[in-house]
Amino acid sequence: MGTALIYDEEMTKYKLLWVDPACKIEVPERLTVSHEALIQSGLADRCVSLPVREATDTDILLVHSEEYLEAVKKTPYMTLEDLKEFTLQYGDVYFHPNIFHCAKLAIGATLQLVDFVMTRKVRNGMALVRPPGHHSMRSAASGFCVFNNVAIAARYAKQKYGIKRVLIVDWDIHHGQGVQYCFEDDPSVLYFSWHRYEHQKFWPHLRESDYNCVGKEKGLGFNINVPWNEVGMRNSDYLSVFCHVLLPVAYEFCPDLVLVCAGFDSAIGDPEGEMCASPDVFAHLTHLLTNLAGGKLCAVLEGGYNLTSLPQSVCETVQTLLGDPAPRPDNLDGPCESALESLHCVRSAHRQYWSCLRHAADLPTSDISTKRIKLAEASEKEEEEKSVEEKVWPEPPKRVAPPIRTASVLPNGVKCPDGCKLFSSSEDLDSVTVSKLRENFLKDADDSDALATLSRLVALVEKMEKNEICSGLALVRDISMAMMCVVQHAAAALSKRVLVVCVGDMVVPSPGTEDGKTLMVQFSNKEPDEQKSKYYISVCLKKGCSDVSGFMQALLGLLLPLGYQYDPGLVLLVRMPDSGVCDAVWQHLTGLLQGLAQGHTLVLMQEDEKACVDPTVSSLLGDAAPPLGQLHAPLAEDVEALERLRHRLQADWKLLQTTAPGTEGSEKY
Repeated sequence: MGTALIYDEEMTKYKLLWVDPACKIEVPERLTVSHEALIQSGLADRCVSLPVREATDTDILLVHSEEYLEAVKKTPYMTLEDLKEFTLQYGDVYFHPNIFHCAKLAIGATLQLVDFVMTRKVRNGMALVRPPGHHSMRSAASGFCVFNNVAIAARYAKQKYGIKRVLIVDWDIHHGQGVQYCFEDDPSVLYFSWHRYEHQKFWPHLRESDYNCVGKEKGLGFNINVPWNEVGMRNSDYLSVFCHVLLPVAYEFCPDLVLVCAGFDSAIGDPEGEMCASPDVFAHLTHLLTNLAGGKLCAVLEGGYNLTSLPQSVCETVQTLLGDPAPRPDNLDGPCESALESLHCVRSAHRQYWSCLRHAADLPTSDISTKRIKLAEASEKEEEEKSVEEKVWPEPPKRVAPPIRTASVLPNGVKCPDGCKLFSSSEDLDSVTVSKLRENFLKDADDSDALATLSRLVALVEKMEKNEICSGLALVRDISMAMMCVVQHAAAALSKRVLVVCVGDMVVPSPGTEDGKTLMVQFSNKEPDEQKSKYYISVCLKKGCSDVSGFMQALLGLLLPLGYQYDPGLVLLVRMPDSGVCDAVWQHLTGLLQGLAQGHTLVLMQEDEKACVDPTVSSLLGDAAPPLGQLHAPLAEDVEALERLRHRLQADWKLLQTTAPGTEGSEKY
């Protein structure tokens, strides 16, 4: 259905007309450099360009008061002195004779995007808008924001399309207090925000931006704040919070629409954020959200003030919305101690509201919590203005989508799904490789069918290595043999690290994991004799893979962090005949794993799994998985087993950590 891009040059036609150090960074170039980068990279041409419309008063009044709207309506007719005086009523914002018009366009662009996504004219999209919106409140402008674009969009979508649940993900580096105030008592809107906080020393200096402000009344638990209490957060910190807080809660919530407050002041080099996350991390954050709500995702620009990292981050986001494989993640060495403290506190604060977090550790009993620095103490002496060291980072690697998205190796008589290429290698394998296949896997020298299948698998993996094919699917007679063949060839001939994910109870041979070239994770209902090594991990679920909640908990909180830290060059996903996993869950697993290894995922299934070919190929082609419904609590014994396993593994796999070393909160396992 395509990806929408909404932009109008008219929204660049206002600027600061007087000297104000707090507002000087909000410039028209923020929009122009982002749009130019999309054009120069060729991404804009691949998107569906949508026209912008002006918001109506009715749209604006979904969130804002009539008195405030009437006051802003007068700004086009004010003198410069009148505008200055009007601005003084509010915090860190400025007005201009054209800003009311631009603010109506920003809302209208956002609502256009919602309309096209909700009517399935496009799959997803991004609105490049200005002014931003997430700080503005019912009767007040704030933080460069006049009207609250995303809050209005959420109310509009609920009213016009009758949807029950909206997820708002705010990855801007400032807390979107305007969105929080709008929905803090509303259980139909789940608002997630991470933000620079520094124990309330960072703007907007609000007590209610801390981790234990979780909503009010019926909205308790539907407001998730992750405070960053130090600067310099990296990709590992962002991905940890997604895996251990946002994604589990979002899957339990099961939204009908995802709105992203896409502020890129959380990227490296930004003078406001002072963080160190590279622009390509936004490719992964976006990818991890694309299977929610059946893929209905609208990203709306908020902050971002470094005119280099901002357009890079916008391009990474849009390219992922278009379905291109995400780049290899960089330097994922585990979250820092400060991030772990915040993660620990957030999970503890929300465990009474979300079954996926019921096992979270108690709040720390020491002064390590986010309250350890009191605002009163901090305000006794003003901090000297810090000189921010200018960050230098490499340009994100060019993401080249292979000419073939998905290829399949299928037995005779099995129809190849639309959009998938039936793979038959036109290049003969060299005689040495064929001899090795015979010697290692074929006892019967005359088994020409098996040799042909293995040869095609090896050829397919080599095409994936050359980035001529992104992903693949194979129906095979002997799944263990096929798995060992692919692993050995990838590790030996291609020097690839392989993540092997086996779903089902069938005993599979260990592919020799001690050297670290292979990480194998098997999901089953059979207790392992022992964990053989840090590279062979058996995940036991009492009901096997048929319990959706337990399986998703293991996928999000265990498998994804392991996969991201391991950083494979190939993902081999093996579905056993006895897996018990339903098609919808299988599609989520397949879709999420494609964020690894630049999308190079090969799925192996037994020949009699013909019914699963279409849903698997659908996910490999980038289609969003169907919603799973609101998830019930997983089995208590499964949760305990997963927590014991995670606790045992976290010394080797730091992305599994959810508490800071030395904290005294007791973990529930």
